[in-house]
Amino acid sequence: MQNCGLTISDIDFKEHTINIDHQLQKKSKIGYYIQETKTTSGTRKIPMTADVEECFRKIIEKRNPPKAEPMVDGKSRFLYFDKNGSICYSLHWEHYFQHIIQKYNNTYKAQMTVITPHVCRHTYCSNMAKSGMNPKALQYLMGYSDISITLNTYTHVNLEDAREEVARIQVV
Repeated sequence: MQNCGLTISDIDFKEHTINIDHQLQKKSKIGYYIQETKTTSGTRKIPMTADVEECFRKIIEKRNPPKAEPMVDGKSRFLYFDKNGSICYSLHWEHYFQHIIQKYNNTYKAQMTVITPHVCRHTYCSNMAKSGMNPKALQYLMGYSDISITLNTYTHVNLEDAREEVARIQVV
């Protein structure tokens, strides 16, 4: 999960980009460590919309690091910390999502299905593909060298989507 391990220096407000070249991992026996992206295609700069940029400004403004900034494999000034001052990694995000869904399902009759950060990734990719984003740009944003991975794994189309496309083409 690439948002794990983002640091202040990964957010470039001048160029309006997010630098993706690593992620934070944690193993019980060795603790935190930085893992580079798996492929050269995984290393990329993601353009930020104004809304995303504003969110990062607020995250940076409200971040609450421990008194001693943690350093992991030369990286410091991480964006996300838990209530105990530990750097957030993938398991934190999984638990946050589970907690939100559980709270929702305890409140409302209509139950929400399981949502994970990876489901959000699939949804983002599918929505961008459905909105007509250039497949090669989408491939770049997702960090894959092969367009077939982006199109076959991360995009989901149903009957209603097919109907809309047929209707759109018929107008032309």
